[in-house]
Amino acid sequence: MTLAGFGAVVLLAGSNLVVVRLSNRGLPPFFGAGTRFLAASVLLFGWVIARKLPLPTRRELPGTLVFGLLGFAGFFAFGYWGLVYLPAGIAGTLAASVPLLTLFFAAAQGLERITLRGLAGGAIAMTGIAVMLGAPATAGVAIGPVLSILAAAACDAEANVVVKKLPLGNPVSTNAVGMLAGSLILLALSAVTRESWAVPPDAATWWALAYLITFGSVALFVLFLWTIKRWTASGMSYMFVLMPLVATVLGIFILDEPVTASAAAGGVLVIAGVFVGALSGQRGPVAAKPL
Repeated sequence: MTLAGFGAVVLLAGSNLVVVRLSNRGLPPFFGAGTRFLAASVLLFGWVIARKLPLPTRRELPGTLVFGLLGFAGFFAFGYWGLVYLPAGIAGTLAASVPLLTLFFAAAQGLERITLRGLAGGAIAMTGIAVMLGAPATAGVAIGPVLSILAAAACDAEANVVVKKLPLGNPVSTNAVGMLAGSLILLALSAVTRESWAVPPDAATWWALAYLITFGSVALFVLFLWTIKRWTASGMSYMFVLMPLVATVLGIFILDEPVTASAAAGGVLVIAGVFVGALSGQRGPVAAKPL
């Protein structure tokens, strides 16, 4: 069940990469992301009320807010800003550092140990991402956007550790509060940067936004918290090196993107890296941790 949940998270997160590109054609990035998570939080609060789920307690609230600030506001703010200036290939390669950053952060905070297998798996997977993206040239790239993408990766890596380290409550109510906090910061950034707040101009943008709110936010992040509670933080972070595989396949059918030899060869390396770093060390079923 844990691996099935991980696979579903990868499929949903990978499809988001394609759908966000469609959404960005009609909405500014910060406004689109903030609107997405604000609407998703409203749906989740409705779920909390309908099912009478407990809200985060005073003990659980700090971890919930930190999760929202890192996983929603921090990751999407830094990521979207960096993508304004960086080619998608370079940004994708940098984002593949999430598993290694998670491994180091988790070790620094006493949750896991740094192993040669984990380091080797991360290195193989990152090599695969670079090959998939055609090893784009980095000449002329400004340091600011590069640091922004690395900051986004660091925010997500630390969010993975926070979920394992700090007490959190029900995954639905945790995401409801976390998304609300993150959306308010994203909308504030949108206002500060003077983005245009307008109704989506076409049906395609509406459909993309609807998907991102429901499947791409509500379903994805509830399932993410459910799964990571039953696995390691570094193992779960390998979703970032599998997401490009899903996005590549969907891009063929939705965005008419071509498949190159480097993409196929890189895909093999990514899968090998995930197996070495995240799967090969498992011995038997993973014990479920009560929520």
